[in-house]
Amino acid sequence: MKGYRFVTGAVVGALTSATMMVAVQAAEYPTKAIELIVPYAAGGGTDLVARAYADAVNRHLPQSVGVVNKTGGGGAVGLSEIMAARPDGYRIGMGTVEITTLPNLGVARFTADDFTPIARLNAEPSAITVNAGAPWKTIEEFLAYAKENPGKVRIGNSGTGAIWHLAAEALATKSGLKFSHIPYDGANPAVTALLGNHIEAVSVSPAEVSSHVAAGTLRILAVMDDQRSKAFPDAPTLKEKGIDVTVATWRGIVVPKKTPANIVETLRTASKKAVEEQGFRDQLAKMNLSYAYLDGPEYKVAMEKDAEMFKVLMKQIGLSK
Repeated sequence: MKGYRFVTGAVVGALTSATMMVAVQAAEYPTKAIELIVPYAAGGGTDLVARAYADAVNRHLPQSVGVVNKTGGGGAVGLSEIMAARPDGYRIGMGTVEITTLPNLGVARFTADDFTPIARLNAEPSAITVNAGAPWKTIEEFLAYAKENPGKVRIGNSGTGAIWHLAAEALATKSGLKFSHIPYDGANPAVTALLGNHIEAVSVSPAEVSSHVAAGTLRILAVMDDQRSKAFPDAPTLKEKGIDVTVATWRGIVVPKKTPANIVETLRTASKKAVEEQGFRDQLAKMNLSYAYLDGPEYKVAMEKDAEMFKVLMKQIGLSK
């Protein structure tokens, strides 16, 4: 029995030492380089936002932040790695709206509750965009035509179950309309199809059609946001037209759920300083992306709201049980 007590005491002592070591490491955080996991390929919007953030936040942390791309599963692979990372602040991640959509498709082990939000950096609303030569000059005319011709209006999106598909489904559900949803391998092919008059509209973000709108070949009829786009102030929001639909893709910094509070606070403080830099905002503007900062607690509220909305919507349209 004495031996048993000795072993037990040794184990307890080791565990206590380990706990104290973790606490000390957390208190001194960060003491080594930080890995920022991006769940999408290099060169895409999420990757570019991550790199702009890393450049800015590196001026506000004693250790460097480096971007690592972990692709696959429409974001599921990278987001799963972020969720499962050791909660010590050395593997943080770019959280995207897919945190709130993929769980409903049954392709992810995580939910929004598995992440602690640090800072939202960017958000892009869905927009209903048509060919400049189309007969609809306003969103009212477009929706009236869709109502009179159920299923005839083809809306291109970036893939079944992806955010722009869900945006169009949200509009259809809220308005009592029926669209034909045409999936493409990304937003750009959908926009190309619209330019060729192979579909009637797209529900991608204003940023993804901006050059064509500027060239006069496409027309934005409305945006799914709380406020009008600064880049396209003439395009009304759906809310202005009495349709309460707000759908956007977003990108921000998240960490695993059990990350210690002082590490979370360190990252929140550094992130706030980073996004306040004009250089960071200029980088977003060059990419036609919107600055949409939310601090951790507000980001968490927004994330939970989207999680609940998509859970209900995706069940309504048969994408989840």
